[in-house]
Amino acid sequence: VAAGSGTKAAERPYDMVVFGASGFTGQFVVEEVARAAAAGGGEGQLCCGPLRWAGGLRGGARPGQGAVGDRCVRCAGKAALGAEVDVLLCDVGDAASLAAMARQTRLVLNCVGPYRFFGEPVVEACVENGASCIDISGEPQFLEGMYLKYNERAAEKGVYVVGSCGFDSIPADMGVLYTRDKLKGTLTAVESFLSVKSGPEGVCVHDGTWKSAVYGLADEDNLRKLRKKIGYAPVPVVGAKLKKRGFLCYNQEFKEYSIPFMGSDASVVKRTQRYLHTELQETPVQYGAYVNIGGLGSVIKLMFAGMLFLLLVKFDFGRKLLTKYPEFFSAGRFTKEGPTQKQMDGTSFTMTFFGEGYSEGQDPQNGKPNVKICTEVKGPEPGYVATPIAMVQAGVSLLEDAASLPKRGGVYSPGAAFSKTRLIDRLNRCGVEFSVISKPEV
Repeated sequence: VAAGSGTKAAERPYDMVVFGASGFTGQFVVEEVARAAAAGGGEGQLCCGPLRWAGGLRGGARPGQGAVGDRCVRCAGKAALGAEVDVLLCDVGDAASLAAMARQTRLVLNCVGPYRFFGEPVVEACVENGASCIDISGEPQFLEGMYLKYNERAAEKGVYVVGSCGFDSIPADMGVLYTRDKLKGTLTAVESFLSVKSGPEGVCVHDGTWKSAVYGLADEDNLRKLRKKIGYAPVPVVGAKLKKRGFLCYNQEFKEYSIPFMGSDASVVKRTQRYLHTELQETPVQYGAYVNIGGLGSVIKLMFAGMLFLLLVKFDFGRKLLTKYPEFFSAGRFTKEGPTQKQMDGTSFTMTFFGEGYSEGQDPQNGKPNVKICTEVKGPEPGYVATPIAMVQAGVSLLEDAASLPKRGGVYSPGAAFSKTRLIDRLNRCGVEFSVISKPEV
């Protein structure tokens, strides 16, 4: 799908291409880009003129021009927009079509997952053809594999490949940086607690995310081997060592039980902190990610479901069962149809950050932390409302805040790429809100 918002001549006709515009998540990203482009002077206005954007239809999908154009019209409120929507047909299995797409744009928003199966050809096409690339992957093996294979080549070409730019893991990664920047002193450790609230219709997630989790957990051994091959430098512990909570803990702050968050947030934040320490000599922040799950009844249900999942995911036949019947094995949380509009409207998230550190003038290497801070990131439904907002605004930041990006191109985590940009301000304007809940206390 392509919509030209401007008439200026350029070597590359588009600022953005949404690859996977006909997919479940891609359709919401298309809506968000159309909304941003229609916003004019705010997030839809680049310094050199209106946002020129486009999208590519994945694989064998061949919906008519009108289907995607109508979706753009509905969300942007522009009756004439449909006439301007073009269609770029790109197949993830056709390298020539991906290269042609990448040559027409400054940036590709890649919505085609699971990324472990479909992500690399897009990254390769972008790097080799001089386009930057953003994805919304929550798959550490894909993210770190792309770093190993393409970081140096991307740096040579001067392009940026930034993974995890959706709910995984913009709120966590940028939330840690926001907390650090709001503390007068040195932040040394943060724990985050995710709470998801739903309306009477409940919460539902499309089974694409379920598949990514199934294959990711099944392949943990290879992730360890990959990290050994990369040869990460250890991140030094500054200040008091952050203690890991057990698998299940009762959280007095929320009056409910919490478990470690199984997504990619912890690994993404660690990559950011390693980059900021090694490249910019900034004090690294220790991080723990947790999710609130409710009372004892929720704990018992989760334990049974979790044990069954971990058992099945180890075997090929088990993985086939899990991916064939996601609704059954997830008690209705993951479905092939995805959430209804009512479910999305009734769902929101809050990620609360509890930070500790050392006040100005105090040496973090000596003594106990003497200052605390609490911050929050709040937003709408995570998967298909907050994720498109985060992805599109990350894209706008990459295009618009170029002087504030790392000096070299490469493969980056969100915090590493955007720590000096205006991304948090952009997100605040679009409904993913960062705020200080309690100011530092000594």
